[in-house]
Amino acid sequence: MGCVSSKQLKRTLGYEDPNILAKETTFTVNEVEALYVLYRKISHSIIKDGLIHKEEFQLALFRNMNKKNLFADRIFDLFDLKRNGVIDFGEFVRSLNIFHPDTPTAEKITFAFRLYDLRGTGYIEREELKEMVLALLNESDLLLSDEAVEQIVDQTFKQADVNNDGKIDHDEWKAFASKNPALLKNMTLPYLKDITMAFPSFVLVSGASDDEL
Repeated sequence: MGCVSSKQLKRTLGYEDPNILAKETTFTVNEVEALYVLYRKISHSIIKDGLIHKEEFQLALFRNMNKKNLFADRIFDLFDLKRNGVIDFGEFVRSLNIFHPDTPTAEKITFAFRLYDLRGTGYIEREELKEMVLALLNESDLLLSDEAVEQIVDQTFKQADVNNDGKIDHDEWKAFASKNPALLKNMTLPYLKDITMAFPSFVLVSGASDDEL
């Protein structure tokens, strides 16, 4: 994989200096430049405007831009830091940083909490947890009965909702996640440890060739 020069980066909509992004994240400058190659492939897979749209994000995650999935929608929304409906390069790098193996666990816990806090209330409620469990099962092509899903929700609240108020706050979630590290399994992508050698496992080959980019 060849490195991308700063001049090439500056021609991209939403460009941010790799040196600044490297200082703000766990990535090195070379790794940020390697991430640009990935960003370019995703952002040119459908609309080709140098920004990642939800359809392109869906395609990168599932090879199917029409597959509706709450999990993918939530990840996109959290990557879209500016809340403008697209992901620019700076947002892409800063958000992927959460999944770096060297990122502190506390940051991963907070990201996971926001992922489950669907309505942004600062709490995870039973219905939100159930919706996310169903979405994750769907994403994994796993089928469980309604009774089994309810049992998962019940057990989670039994362990996490310490004050029994029917919702899980950030502190309760932090304590619960610390005791159940498997919750954060999807919050780490080992390949980000050396992005210059290989792309993350969720990255799929786009329909756009390098000549088109």
